[in-house]
Amino acid sequence: MQDFTRRSLLQGGTALAAAGALTGPALLDFAKAWAQASPWKAEQGAKLTVMRWKRFVPAEDDAFNAMVAAFKTATGTEMNVFSESFEDVQPKASVAANTGSGLDLAWGLHTLPQLFPAQVLQMNDVADYLGKKYGGWTDAAAVTCKQGNNWLGIPVATIGGYMTYRKSSMEKAGFKEFPKDFPGFLEMCKALKKNNTPAGFPLGHASGDANAWLHWILWGHGAYTVDKDNKVIINSPETVKALEYCKALSETFIPGVASWNDSSNNKAFLAGELHCTANGISIYVAAKDDASKKELTEDTYHALWPVGPIGKPTELQLVVPILAFKFTKYPNAAKAFVAFMLEKENYDKWLMGARGYLTHTLNAYDNSPVWTADPKNQVFSQASKRALPASGIGTPGEKAATAIADFLVVDMFANYATGAKDAKTAIAEAERQLKRIYR
Repeated sequence: MQDFTRRSLLQGGTALAAAGALTGPALLDFAKAWAQASPWKAEQGAKLTVMRWKRFVPAEDDAFNAMVAAFKTATGTEMNVFSESFEDVQPKASVAANTGSGLDLAWGLHTLPQLFPAQVLQMNDVADYLGKKYGGWTDAAAVTCKQGNNWLGIPVATIGGYMTYRKSSMEKAGFKEFPKDFPGFLEMCKALKKNNTPAGFPLGHASGDANAWLHWILWGHGAYTVDKDNKVIINSPETVKALEYCKALSETFIPGVASWNDSSNNKAFLAGELHCTANGISIYVAAKDDASKKELTEDTYHALWPVGPIGKPTELQLVVPILAFKFTKYPNAAKAFVAFMLEKENYDKWLMGARGYLTHTLNAYDNSPVWTADPKNQVFSQASKRALPASGIGTPGEKAATAIADFLVVDMFANYATGAKDAKTAIAEAERQLKRIYR
C-alpha cells in the first residue's frame, strides 16, 4: 500500500495539495475522529477483502490507498485490497457470490449488485446517511443500485465517458465546433477518415466503452431492449435505423475496432493513430503527464455526446457501485468503510486525485474544485446527471444487469457492422437472448 505523501499527491500534476487535501497526520486524525462518531463500529478483529477495478489514473489510486490506510489505522480493520481489469471484475464477483467466500466487498461496474441481489448486504442505512448529508443522489446512480426501496450497493461514482477529439483534426475536417446531433457527427467522421485522421469506437467486448457508445446509438434512435414493463421490444424499426447508423459510422473507423477492449482506444489515441473516440478523461490525463505529448495535450478536447433523433441525451455512463456480500463476517466494518469513502474530507480530495476521471453521484459535490481546476474537465461533471440507468426505460435488476454483462447489445451491433450477420438476423438473435433472460 502506498504512503499518502506530498510526493505522491503531486505526482502526475494533481491539484490535491493545492486543494487542501488531508495528508499524513491530518488525514489520520480525521479518520480517528470519524471512527469514534460513526454509526457503524467495526467488529473486533475485522478483516475485509476488497476487490476493485484497476485504476486508469495513478493519482486516483494514491488517494484511494491513502483512504484505505487511514481507515485501517483508525478502526483497527485489516484491509486486503486488490485490483482487477474491467473485464474480470464481474466474473470474479460472481464466483464469490456463488461460493459464499473470497470477498467481503466488490467495487464493480454498471449494475453489478443487481446480478445477485440475494447475496448482497442491504445498504439502506448507508445510503440514507450519505444522501441526507450530501444533498441526495443523482437519479440514474440511485436507480442502478436499488431494488424497490432497498439499496443493494452504493454508487460510489460515475466514470464519465465523453467525446475525446483532436481539435486541429476536427477543424481540418471543416467543423468549427463538435457536432451536436447524429447527422453532423456522421459527416464529421466521414471527413476525418478522408483526411486520414480517423475516429474509432470499440465493437469488441469492452465492458465500459463498447456498452456506452452502442447503447447511446440505440437509445438515441428511440430503440430499447425492453419497455417500462420489461417486455422485450428490441425488434423494432428504430433498432434497424440504429444499426444502419452504426454501420455507416463504423465504415469511417480506424481498422481493428472489432477486437478492441477498454484500453485499446486509449493506446491508439495516445499513439497519434486515433483522432476521435469516447472515453473517460484518462486519455487526456495520460497525455498531460507525458512531457513528450505536449502538442497532443494542447490539441485534445472533450465534448458532450451528440443527441440522436429522439431529441434528448441518451447516455449510458459507467456507474461504479460498491457492494458488500451478505456472507461477510464483518458487516459493520464493511458499511463503515463504504460510508467513510464518500465523506467530504475524503471524497472531495479523491475527486481531485482522479482529475475528472470519477464523477460524483451525490449532489453536494457539484462544486468540487476538480471541475474548475482545468477547463477541459468540466464536461465530465455532467456524467451522473445526464445518464440513463443501464436498463434504459426498463426496470433495473438482475435481468437488465445480465443483458449488459453478456454484451447482447454490443454483439448485435458488432454482428451487423462487421457484416457477420444481416440486420434481421442480428436483431432476432438479440431478441431471442433477451426473451430468455426476461422470461
